[in-house]
Amino acid sequence: MAIIGIDLGTSNSVVAYWDGKEAKVIKNNLGKTLTPSVISIDENGDLHVGEIARERLISHPEYSVALFKRDMGTKKRITLGSHTYLPEELSSFVIRKLKEDAECFLKQEVNEAVISVPAYFNDQQRRATKRAAELSGLKVERLISEPTAAALSYGLHNQHEDSNFLVFDLGGGTFDVSILEKFSGVIQVRAIAGDNYLGGEDFTNAIFEYALSSQDLDRSDLTKSEEQILLKQSEKAKRLMNNSVETDLVFTVNNTERITKLTRQKFEIIIEELALRLRAPILRAMNDAHLSSNEIDAVVLVGGATKMSIIKKLVGKIVGQIPFSVVDPDHTVAIGTAIQAALKERDENLKEIILTDVCPYTLGTEIVKQVENGHYEDGYYYPIIERNTPIPVSIVRRLHTVVDNQTSIVINVYQGEHRLTKDNLKIGEINVKVPPAPAGEECIDVRYTYDINGILEVEVTTVSTGIKNRIIIDQSSGDLSLEEIESRLQELSSIKIHPRDEENNQLLISRAERLYEESLGDKRKYIEQLLDRFERVLDTQRTDIIKDVYLQLERELDLMERGNPFL
Repeated sequence: MAIIGIDLGTSNSVVAYWDGKEAKVIKNNLGKTLTPSVISIDENGDLHVGEIARERLISHPEYSVALFKRDMGTKKRITLGSHTYLPEELSSFVIRKLKEDAECFLKQEVNEAVISVPAYFNDQQRRATKRAAELSGLKVERLISEPTAAALSYGLHNQHEDSNFLVFDLGGGTFDVSILEKFSGVIQVRAIAGDNYLGGEDFTNAIFEYALSSQDLDRSDLTKSEEQILLKQSEKAKRLMNNSVETDLVFTVNNTERITKLTRQKFEIIIEELALRLRAPILRAMNDAHLSSNEIDAVVLVGGATKMSIIKKLVGKIVGQIPFSVVDPDHTVAIGTAIQAALKERDENLKEIILTDVCPYTLGTEIVKQVENGHYEDGYYYPIIERNTPIPVSIVRRLHTVVDNQTSIVINVYQGEHRLTKDNLKIGEINVKVPPAPAGEECIDVRYTYDINGILEVEVTTVSTGIKNRIIIDQSSGDLSLEEIESRLQELSSIKIHPRDEENNQLLISRAERLYEESLGDKRKYIEQLLDRFERVLDTQRTDIIKDVYLQLERELDLMERGNPFL
């Protein structure tokens, strides 16, 4: 049975497969590669997905819905006539349609898929995507981030030179920017950033709102059908702005025809705020990857919204080079998911490709802080695994009791970037007993271990007793059994050794200390600075950062020994 690749989009969705030599997009029963992510129910209670549903958005707006991907991971109930659905239930209808189209084309049953998600989707959103697939009858063992799929689609893994790529992915409803590094046959995600509530539909809505305001109208003045007609006009105007200097939006409200003129200059003004929102994630990703614009070798555009000429100009201006999009932006991600599916099947044509990923969000716990009058205040976030840390990773941090005779410590597990835990997403909890003692004397070691399958192990050790407690938070598709999860975590046991205790790091420190003892004056001070920096980096437990500083220290020591034959 074939494994298909699915780009589950906000506006349109695409399905692809690997034919043994390359990835190809599958056309739906209407002969089109794009299936609108729109659902509608008719008077007989029959469901319609795709083109028919999109047409019914105008004729039967109360029975039709689009853009529900933006609500994935929430408990929002969406009403269609007498029926109500969760966002993942609506998404499952789209996935089922893609599954049926694939089975019709491939002439065989399809039970498994690789599905793409925005890189910036959080745990709840990813879980909802997996549930949608399961509801449609598909097994999903791996979600792939859209930028990584784009990298595969562009064949970045086939580049001969070691390179850095920026993938700019602006779809109908979400925006991602990722920095990927290719070296020695490995594609490594260096950093990701984005906005789950920004996409091409927002540019359409900006035109829509302008058309209303120019006529002294409000959205509430329109019927549902009139609203959908104007939205369709706004979408058409947005596309025309690529090549036209101006266009007219013609729409009817209360049986009165209205005409709004839209010039390119006005278009650029009304989308200025949206354009500014694209800038911050690009700069954030580059900053997290520690790269300047002149260190980016190529910029890849992904997503239908990047067809807007103003977007291409904006990206080029920010990064300082002309982006390229030789693969159809609407198909890029789907093609990448199909390649990932082939990787999963270990297709011999793809055996050389190795992919690594990063944590899209910071993982941490809640701590208390001392405030005025010696009182403690809870609700503060303590990061343990920071965002854009390469995975798999294992990091331990030590925490202490804060009151006399404290007998327990609660470790609340959070995901997010905010200073206060109330603004982050709680994903787990573990309660640990500690022997009563004066404040600060008892402590626990909290270790977070996170792997590429989305498994987070939180292990808490009471230092004085050696007693360990742990929980496993499975952020994968849920298809892994407890035995498989335990086996995977056992494979990661080697990364649970603190970098200070690793033999190669100890050897390098010993070598530096020997050179320190053998040196005098400024040279001794310089070695001390190098050692201090390396030991500080070891405490971060970030293998990617440690590797760079390790090589720098090793290089400096080599130069010293080569420069002095007596050392």
